[in-house]
Amino acid sequence: MSTVLEVTGGEALQGRIVPQGAKNEALQVIAATLLTREAVTIHNIPNIADVNLMIDILRELGVDIKQHDSHQYTFQARDIDFEYLRSESFRKKSSRLRGIVLLAGPLLARMGKAIMASPGGDKIGRRRLDTHLLGLQRLGVTFQYRDFYYELHSSGLKGNYVLLDEPSVTGTANLIMAAVCAKGTTTLYHAACEPYVQQLCRMLVRMGARIQGIGSNLLTIEGVNELGGCTHHILPDMIEIGSFIGMAAMTGGEIRICHAGVAHLGQIPDKFRQLGIELIIEQDDIFVPRQAHYQVRHFLDGSIPTIYDHPWPGFTPDLLSIMLVVATQARGSVLIHQKMFESRLFFVDKLIDMGARIILCDPHRAVVIGLDHEYPLRAITMTSPDIRAGVALLIAALSAEGTSTIYNVEQIDRGYEAIDQRLQALGAHIRRIEIS
Repeated sequence: MSTVLEVTGGEALQGRIVPQGAKNEALQVIAATLLTREAVTIHNIPNIADVNLMIDILRELGVDIKQHDSHQYTFQARDIDFEYLRSESFRKKSSRLRGIVLLAGPLLARMGKAIMASPGGDKIGRRRLDTHLLGLQRLGVTFQYRDFYYELHSSGLKGNYVLLDEPSVTGTANLIMAAVCAKGTTTLYHAACEPYVQQLCRMLVRMGARIQGIGSNLLTIEGVNELGGCTHHILPDMIEIGSFIGMAAMTGGEIRICHAGVAHLGQIPDKFRQLGIELIIEQDDIFVPRQAHYQVRHFLDGSIPTIYDHPWPGFTPDLLSIMLVVATQARGSVLIHQKMFESRLFFVDKLIDMGARIILCDPHRAVVIGLDHEYPLRAITMTSPDIRAGVALLIAALSAEGTSTIYNVEQIDRGYEAIDQRLQALGAHIRRIEIS
């Protein structure tokens, strides 16, 4: 059995919606619960496939997990069954989850050994592990590759100066979790500083870690002997917030995104404004009013604007697919430049089939000539290639004329909680169908 979404477009979405907890933060802080024998309670965990898989893996690893409701769990890692990491069950499950690499740092800190399986996740280009492994090596870790696994060992983690070769989010998180229990002081330079990494650091500080420089790319971590329990609340998911903004604009709708964590959104609101989308910030809500047209804002010299991704505080790469789709119905043209991954723009052929005016220059750049709602996109049958492109295609289908069918919905479910039900509450004509 597989699942498809059937989407009849042309309906202006309207209403209120609360974004789910952040997927990328959830994977990091859940992994961090392995650092202590004491209980850690986490609120606002998104009920999505990737996070549920991580929770399932921790349960099989021996962690005592209590679920209070669909979004609140308590984790207590009194004992860890390290041999589970050598099992066929772990191999199969880890092959579906990129975030599985986040177990390495806490396991090394707690047990002095770890197994890093070749990770799964989105097929969006090369996503190497060098930053993780070379950084951990600076802390006294040795590793070797065998049978699709990296086996990592340490006779005692020792603080050191680590200059990351790239500001990898998961790489930074892994090194932070290893360093908090290393002997001495660790300095991480060129570290990722996304809000979710900041959240991980603040949670660890509540557990007893000593971390300075939170929010910057220079972290100083003084190792401690042990960590305790804490309570943590996950931020709203900025990628889902951007997706809802895009849905409102593309369908000519009116949506209020409640409790959006506006202070943690960085450049996201301004980038949508660059496409001409009006956003009204009211305390911690984002109100997207109905607009018949949205005009792309040119650069000050009158040239066609470029929207590109960059490590935080630059614009997140996870929203470029959404920006590209939204630009198809703007008034004006824009260049979308995906710098960080080489396979994320290949879904545009489906948008071209739907009638979008897009020139794919190369694997990294696409010129979008907006249709200005003069010509609606047309419905087609398509397949979701990854989480973000899948939602971008869903947004296109919501604005299209006719009924679209989206296959491989499991990709969307990895990152978006009950997306069909929540969009139905906004007036979308969408239904989930099981097929054999």
